[in-house]
Amino acid sequence: MVRPELDAPGIRLSVGELLALRDGALRPGRHRPASRRPGALPAKPAGAGMDLREIRAFTEGDDTRRIDPAATARTGMPHIRSFHEDRDDTVLLIADFRPPMLWGTGRALRSVRAARALARHGWRALARGASVAVIGVSAAGVTLVRSGAGVQHMGRIALMLATGHDRALDAAGESPSLSEALIRAARLAPPGGEVLLATSAEGVASEDEPPLARLARRRRVRLLLPLDPIDTAPPTLALPIQHGPLSRLARLQPLDTLALARRLRALNVSLEVIADDAG
Repeated sequence: MVRPELDAPGIRLSVGELLALRDGALRPGRHRPASRRPGALPAKPAGAGMDLREIRAFTEGDDTRRIDPAATARTGMPHIRSFHEDRDDTVLLIADFRPPMLWGTGRALRSVRAARALARHGWRALARGASVAVIGVSAAGVTLVRSGAGVQHMGRIALMLATGHDRALDAAGESPSLSEALIRAARLAPPGGEVLLATSAEGVASEDEPPLARLARRRRVRLLLPLDPIDTAPPTLALPIQHGPLSRLARLQPLDTLALARRLRALNVSLEVIADDAG
């Protein structure tokens, strides 16, 4: 049960607000599932299949493991091979409800805005006929809802996010690593699927990078970053910081999202910045 002082919009996450994000999302698209199994959508994006798509000049951000030795030797410039693959249109949402996400200086906690962003993506995925799964990670542990499709399934996801957020608000203890959730995600998300991880700029620690890179090898992984007002416009005055008998003054700097994007690009992960709740 959430404490009364936390039962307020922007602090407590409700099922109703996540379901209300459906409005305008479930419009019939031109894609239809190729079978009755949710998530089966034939496609020919660049991937890691067996059919050669093209050999082209290497550009920044390409996977160096796909360099073609013959074309590179022949031209004297690095070239890579890209392949087609049959994409399984499954979207896995990962919600970070650990203590660093449970705060905010704006209209809503980071964790609430992260859940809203994930729900929007979930509704859009259902609108095109994809299947959706979700993993939640908090100080209370890791929970999940396996993939499915349809409005009722999105209702189960909304309930899981709301109840998981309630437990996170009441949970005590150390902030766990993301690694366990990322390892589970690799089992839950099929090759060719999409993974959306909503967390903070400091949410991926150094020990989380290897499982995140493994997850991104055969999947499209994106980090959703809900920026807090203090991230973009911190106070200009120096702030006092005290730890026991030690104290000093420090100035906060705006978050460098470009540096974070470069770090994630090395792991084959893209970055989506969420500046406000309209994003």
